[in-house]
Amino acid sequence: MAVARASKRRRISPPESLSSTEPLAHDGHVSKASGWNLEQQYEQRPREQKKVSESTRLPIKTAEGRIERLASPESEQETVDSLFGSGDEDASDTQETEAEERPVEIPILQQIIEAKEELARIGTLLSENPEEHIGGFRKIAEIGTSTNATVKKLALATQLAVYKDIIPGYRIRPLGELDSSEKVSKEVRKLRSFEQALVTNYQNYIKEVAKCAKASGESSSEDRASIATVAISCACTLLLAVPHFNFRSELIKILVDKLSTRIKDGDFSKCLEILEKLFREDDDGNPSLDGVTQLSKLIKARDYRIDESVLNTFLHLRLLSEFSSRGSQNRIDKPASTDVKKAKFKKEFRTKKYRKILKERKAVEKEFKEADAIVLHEERDRLQAETLKIVFVTYFRILKTRVPNLTGAVLEGLAKYAHLINQDFFGDLLETLKDLISSASFEDSTQQTEEDTLDTSEKPASQHDPLRSTLLSTTTAFTLLEGQDAARSASALHLDLSFFTTHLYKTLHSFALNSDIELSSKSLRLPDPHDPSSHHNLSESITTNNKVNLKTPSVLLLRALSSILLPRSVPPLRVAAFVKQLHICSLQLPEKSAQAVLGLLHQVMKVHGRKVAPLWNTEERKGDGVFDALRGDVEGSNPFASTVWEGELLRCHYVPAVREGLKGIDRLVREIK
Repeated sequence: MAVARASKRRRISPPESLSSTEPLAHDGHVSKASGWNLEQQYEQRPREQKKVSESTRLPIKTAEGRIERLASPESEQETVDSLFGSGDEDASDTQETEAEERPVEIPILQQIIEAKEELARIGTLLSENPEEHIGGFRKIAEIGTSTNATVKKLALATQLAVYKDIIPGYRIRPLGELDSSEKVSKEVRKLRSFEQALVTNYQNYIKEVAKCAKASGESSSEDRASIATVAISCACTLLLAVPHFNFRSELIKILVDKLSTRIKDGDFSKCLEILEKLFREDDDGNPSLDGVTQLSKLIKARDYRIDESVLNTFLHLRLLSEFSSRGSQNRIDKPASTDVKKAKFKKEFRTKKYRKILKERKAVEKEFKEADAIVLHEERDRLQAETLKIVFVTYFRILKTRVPNLTGAVLEGLAKYAHLINQDFFGDLLETLKDLISSASFEDSTQQTEEDTLDTSEKPASQHDPLRSTLLSTTTAFTLLEGQDAARSASALHLDLSFFTTHLYKTLHSFALNSDIELSSKSLRLPDPHDPSSHHNLSESITTNNKVNLKTPSVLLLRALSSILLPRSVPPLRVAAFVKQLHICSLQLPEKSAQAVLGLLHQVMKVHGRKVAPLWNTEERKGDGVFDALRGDVEGSNPFASTVWEGELLRCHYVPAVREGLKGIDRLVREIK
């Protein structure tokens, strides 16, 4: 019993009754420790194992082309729980931390950098393969909705570059019900889907550009004004780069709306320049027709209260330019033959059957080319004729309403396109031109009377040039009959141009004394020292108020004189009177104008030398009395009663070119004698 009771004891120290020399009671237990297997007991002990959940989601392909496998939502939640705890208190703490982190805003510079990188990445993908990444347009548009002005401008410019790169060279038509229901191949269906997506995104972009461009010139913030400038620049670039593509009218409307404003800033000048370039480079006629139509509606809607530079854009149109030059009446124009010898080549052997097939194939190709050329030529002529009709209707409306600041531009346009006007309108147009000349003469006399009565400080600033209007009206009248059948049937049409000839003869002295006869609107002018109003704004006094900015008065005068004097049917009295007057005016004209007038007289002497030869001989005068240079009637001025003694003064002219020009005229006179 004592042994069994001893096994239940927990005391480790030996009992006091035993001596230290006696062996311990558990010596037998210690001796067995060498047979223990401790590793096996540790291995059989239960452990806490981490649960691994397998993901049941399918792998996805990112926009960059990488394949990624997404984790299951349960594993993500377990990971979050293992990091932040799984209790309710830990979850509430996490929500509070996230709520505190949300109000932190990204710096503006960081936003711009991130937007640049994202736009560059999307733009590169679209340029490389637009069919696979067509959704990139929507992403760029979403970036453009940012409130940051710089990011918005970057988005507009990025879309511009991408559209210029991927827009095809043809116009995309909308798909109809028949096109959608028909069976097509997979490639055609893919191409159609891409084209329709491209047109939709491009239309949204044009709407956004038009919306941003409306803030140009308004009293808005600096950011809105800068965005409007970028939008107008994008519209101008697209109009020149892809004028054949869809929504061309919307782009032209953006430019025309800007031209309707009264503020002439950089955007106004850019829109004007782009429209002029569009008219000059137009080959098929459709862009010009759209532009002229919208400009005509704008002019009428604004009640003709527009800047004259807007109307001068019509002067850059290519209206029937192939028929603007006249052919020769005494010879047949043939293309110049080239003397370049063709290189010899070895003749290829062909059978008779093969040669016959090639001949038939060439004949068919030639017929196709001729048919296409005829269709294109007829279509272009039709569009240009429609454009010309709108231009003339606008011109005639302005002449009817007598708008002062647009009269010069209208006359210049009529003078340029007069050879294209229908003969049925000649009579009404000439009467209108006569009224304009009469009103210009009355205005000129009124201004001279006011200048004589008012002091220098009270002289009003001249806003209209009557002499220039007179020149333009005269030039237009003679251009109407130049190069057309109406010149031979003037009597049948009852067209009398003597009014224009007489008026030009009376105003020659005024033109000779005009100090601005060789200056155009692009010439720099100093302010008038005797006009106090010119000292208020020096920049405004440098530019003039010429109503037409293309020709100088000297050029217009020479054009009108050439139309009057160079035809062979001119009476001798008229030629002699003009020759005498032009010699008198040459003494007062500037050196370049004097050279031009003497060159014109040289041409007149070649045509009418025998008619006016008595003016250089004092012994062969045909008339009696005295020459009256101020007489209103040309034939009644009695030119043969005088001589061209002004030539002796021109021999002493300070310009050698003028002296040489006079020697050429004297040489022709001696040859006639």
